[in-house]
Amino acid sequence: MRLVHTADWQIGKPFLRFGDKAEALRAARLDAIEAIGRLAVAEGAGHVLVAGDVYDSETPSNVTLRAPIERMRGFPGVTWHLLPGNHDPHRPAGIWERFSALGPPANILVHLTAEPVDLGPEAVLLTAPLTSKAETRDLTARFDDTETPAGKIRVGLAHGAVTRFGVKGDEGEAGNQIDPTRAERANLDYLALGDWHRTCEIGAKTWYSGTPEPDRFDSQTVGTALLVDIPQAGAAPTVTPRTVGTYRWASESVEIGEAEALAAHEAALRQTHDPLSRLVLKFCVRGALSMVGRQALAEWLERLEAAVFYLAADLAVRVRPEANDLEAIDFDGVLRRVAETLKARAADETLTLDERTIAEDALMALYLEATA
Repeated sequence: MRLVHTADWQIGKPFLRFGDKAEALRAARLDAIEAIGRLAVAEGAGHVLVAGDVYDSETPSNVTLRAPIERMRGFPGVTWHLLPGNHDPHRPAGIWERFSALGPPANILVHLTAEPVDLGPEAVLLTAPLTSKAETRDLTARFDDTETPAGKIRVGLAHGAVTRFGVKGDEGEAGNQIDPTRAERANLDYLALGDWHRTCEIGAKTWYSGTPEPDRFDSQTVGTALLVDIPQAGAAPTVTPRTVGTYRWASESVEIGEAEALAAHEAALRQTHDPLSRLVLKFCVRGALSMVGRQALAEWLERLEAAVFYLAADLAVRVRPEANDLEAIDFDGVLRRVAETLKARAADETLTLDERTIAEDALMALYLEATA
């Protein structure tokens, strides 16, 4: 049996801090659904398992509610299995009743109860839909006692965080605990999990697919879905991550002494994250530069911001003026004496960091005005 495992679409995520780039990030999440559909068709996978958090909230607008339906409608040969997650739990008169009232096509199944569902003649799907944002018990425990026909492949679908139960600091992200040995306990041939936004193998038969379109730094670089092959009941599955996302998310850090060192880093960025126009980058710069170097850094960051999709720059760069910098302000006069005073304050360790930073900023402004 071949299927596709995905999760954490979070359709409608606002991305408020991204300003005018937010709409493109929201649209990319819908594009990822079509990429998953194309993957399923190309690989002959008749079922796509969506392990929770189809939507980002329980109260999406009607247009947002309809948007993934219309994408899935375009793949009538694929059956989409949707599971409520902690962002969109199944509650009375909630999001999933609104969803059903829209009349989704027959190839979209929403699993709101724990009843086993046939995946054709060879497999059975066991589900653990969430009915609240945080369950106090492991809803997958019922899989242990759920009987299915002998010889059929058993596939589990759940949303939550695996835990070692009782180990401090291992509570997971959503608080909905799942025993990491559930696949073995329940004799599952595959357990498809959602909640963690990174592709992660918990065990040979237990995987998090990760999100198909990243939404945070220091988690998943590019969106993926998992292509899962299960030869027969009792056999180990073959799990292959496949890229379905549009944007790459990366965090980079560099320690510099002169701005010229950024050229090599830029070359590495272009080689690793081609094309840069699809890169969401958090870029941290540390070090100390001359005033000429600090100006060059600002120009370099401006060019980088124009090249990437989005740049979040984190700068902790001290200005260390050289003699030539001060001469560029004034060779010998009032402005030179002001510059010397500001330089001394910027280097005075008896002052607070804020006071030294103010002196550096003032000195830099003076330099830029004098050299404009």
